[in-house]
Amino acid sequence: MRIVELIERRGGPFISLEFFPPKDRDAWPGFFEVVDSVRAVDPLFASVTYGAGGGTQDNTLEIARRIKAGAGLEPLVHLTSVGASSARIEAFLSELEKAGIDNVLALRGDPPRGTRDFDFDSQEFRHASDLVAFIRARCPEMCVGVAGYPHPHPESPSVREDLRWMKHKLDQGARFVVTQLFFDNRIYFDFVDRLRDMGARAPVVPGILPIMSLKSAKFVLSLCSAAIPGDFLSELERAFEQGGDDAVYRLGLDYAVNQAQGLIDGGAPGVHLYTLNRAEACLEIAGKLKL
Repeated sequence: MRIVELIERRGGPFISLEFFPPKDRDAWPGFFEVVDSVRAVDPLFASVTYGAGGGTQDNTLEIARRIKAGAGLEPLVHLTSVGASSARIEAFLSELEKAGIDNVLALRGDPPRGTRDFDFDSQEFRHASDLVAFIRARCPEMCVGVAGYPHPHPESPSVREDLRWMKHKLDQGARFVVTQLFFDNRIYFDFVDRLRDMGARAPVVPGILPIMSLKSAKFVLSLCSAAIPGDFLSELERAFEQGGDDAVYRLGLDYAVNQAQGLIDGGAPGVHLYTLNRAEACLEIAGKLKL
């Protein structure tokens, strides 16, 4: 079922989850044990990421099929256009249709790893909006989502320009937004208010990353434009000094619960948890939320 219809049917706040396909097939049994265990949180949908340049597209498709058929979860399949031709994208969309998958997250994607001075203008799909338009033309019944950046995208010259491109993706046919991670809820609500002022009415689902260790937090943040508030980062560092990553984990989970509850209480349609393919944090956060 299409995610916008699921949101309307739910009629209240929800939890959704994000997984990444393990590259090593030997890790798949453990991965699907995680998927099975988090069914307890009743996620509205489960997104499955897609490697840069389509590097893991076969794994993404197979996992999405198994999540839908075996676990009974509604998959949201990530699709990146970097390095892809229209023929390749069309073939992938055909496979989604055959599998009965109704939802795709249209992303431009990052440059191939190790490539310097990558020229996005040389690509058949220069922007995520080009991919959205292609999907809508090729598969008009497909529910297309896009990524949103409460912190402006690193390549945007200004907040205004970033919002203009965000609105353009919606105008091209995207039906909902899932945001990049952030740690200050004011940034999310300001982002949504600005989009509403521009006439955008699509649901904007905030992405939440539970911090599980200091090392992983700094690594993840190095890959995106989000920033940890200074006070929270200082607390994490003190927690690590006093109790190691166990203390960081407890502090990170408490922060994620409070952040998610604040978003829900403030009117967000739901919260999207970046699981890092781990069940325990998702189960604990969901168990403490008042939905």
